[in-house]
Amino acid sequence: MISFILEAAENFCTHQLRVPYVIQPLPSQMRILFAYLDITDAMGGGYRVYMGCDNILIQTVAEIFLDEKVSDTQTLNDMLLETTNMIIGSAKVLAQEKPNASFTISTPHIQKEFPLNLDNYYTFGIGEGNMMIAIKAL
Repeated sequence: MISFILEAAENFCTHQLRVPYVIQPLPSQMRILFAYLDITDAMGGGYRVYMGCDNILIQTVAEIFLDEKVSDTQTLNDMLLETTNMIIGSAKVLAQEKPNASFTISTPHIQKEFPLNLDNYYTFGIGEGNMMIAIKAL
């Protein structure tokens, strides 16, 4: 499942943002905004997927999609929720093409605190910003 999410994130960087990216270790002092949504796989297993973007990246997303050079907190939250929905929704479509890999997704929500005890995480350096994708079994 995580492979589909990573592929969808790479596609988002390449085709939506059109910005080069690298997958890197998690920066120790990164201040990021988090959203999460829950996934249920074909076998009934549950997972929580977290998407986090720092202010630089989520403002870049707002500028690309909304043409806003400076966005308020609510707009940045909305853009994070939409980014989460687009990436995980794309991963869902990619997974449907493989036998027994499909999953359902819930509506994304803002996460107020840094999620703890994550099973897997990946950080993308995207232009000047950062995005973290993490997953935890429920």
